[in-house]
Amino acid sequence: MSEANQHHAQILSASTNLLGICFVVIGSLKLTNSNSLTIADEIAWVASILLFTSTIAAYLTIRNDVSKRWVRNLADRAFIAGACTLMASVLSLVIEL
Repeated sequence: MSEANQHHAQILSASTNLLGICFVVIGSLKLTNSNSLTIADEIAWVASILLFTSTIAAYLTIRNDVSKRWVRNLADRAFIAGACTLMASVLSLVIEL
């Protein structure tokens, strides 16, 4: 496995884990009926979309050995944006509740 593919394998692993955390945040707010008290679940949905995009782009990079720079950049940037958005969701949850 090339160094670039190994990098994207790590992004794939981390983004799927963070995607699971997004669903835990969304689900727990829904189960406790706290989703109407905060915007944390809406922010977590945005994070989940970004992390899902990162997951798909990283998978395509590894699976097809994509040499297209834009797909690799999409995986990287969507991952960073998703992680930051998830952190904003958690901070919003802490502040509002």
